[in-house]
Amino acid sequence: MFPERNVPLQACNSFGIVARAHTLVRVGSEADVRAVLADPELGPAPKFVLGGGSNVVLTGDVKPVVLKVEIRGRRLVEEAARACIVEAGAGEHWHDFVRWTLEQGWPGLENLALIPGTVGASPVQNIGAYGVELQDRFDSLDAIDLNTGQAFTLNAAQCAFGYRDSVFKHASSGANGLGLAGRALILRVRFALPRPWKPVLGYLDLERKMAETGIAAPDARHIFDWIIAIRRAKLPDPAVIGNAGSFFKNPTVTPEQCADIIARDPKVVHYPMPDGSIKLAAGWLIDACGWKGKSVGQASVYEKQALVLVNRGGATGGQVMTLARAIQTSVYERFGIRLEPEPVVV
Repeated sequence: MFPERNVPLQACNSFGIVARAHTLVRVGSEADVRAVLADPELGPAPKFVLGGGSNVVLTGDVKPVVLKVEIRGRRLVEEAARACIVEAGAGEHWHDFVRWTLEQGWPGLENLALIPGTVGASPVQNIGAYGVELQDRFDSLDAIDLNTGQAFTLNAAQCAFGYRDSVFKHASSGANGLGLAGRALILRVRFALPRPWKPVLGYLDLERKMAETGIAAPDARHIFDWIIAIRRAKLPDPAVIGNAGSFFKNPTVTPEQCADIIARDPKVVHYPMPDGSIKLAAGWLIDACGWKGKSVGQASVYEKQALVLVNRGGATGGQVMTLARAIQTSVYERFGIRLEPEPVVV
């Protein structure tokens, strides 16, 4: 455990925003976390856990101690009749891990290909794409309490997964508060990859790929390759154009609210949900308000996908958030819907 001072964070966040960490510690093991907590200077200080930096907007230098999670490792835990249980360290790159599971013959994560970030961040956000959410493949995780130093394990129910939500995104309230925001550092995550495997194909983009290729019964590798191609065609590569992926959550409304919007805007993109609510496409709402391609300073709405905000070079976190708030206001004034940002704002 070696604390680093005044560390540039531009390469540590996918938006490419210029900022510095007053103090940064690279965490490669549980022992490193315990060493930080035992340190007389670092232990009592506020802390900020940083994974791949793909879901964060830095609005200035980070004063809390930055714990940069770099815990590696991949392994098969158990091969049972109903599922393969596979584990990965929190610092593993998510997409590389997905590819590795397929190479080992353990399908199930292919619909989540090319999502940026680390394995440790995946349950925090309950990442999802093309009909699969992390909670659908989750088994359990190990974490450490940054207040007490106690290690603990959580199952899916204890993670309280919701749409792009989990117990890790909420602060605890009161003595029995269950929120773990700012309090836990995830060490490793285990996934239950179902057996027998069944493809998840209920999305128009995937149906188009089936029609284009003539492959009516794709295997997991086909789906993996298709989703990579689809995402690359729609979304900017953070290595080329700084961004944090989808910036806003797709809002859900009641059937009555949706009917009211359809009466005014018949082309609104919407999807019925199992609980009876209706999910609206946030990107469509933003585009309908005329934001695609518009900018605030060097922060812009991506011209190919209105749900993505990008750094055109030198954008500050303040510019990104000014643009985001202007979009929220515009969508609320037209549709009466408040868009909720996905990234963590620091």
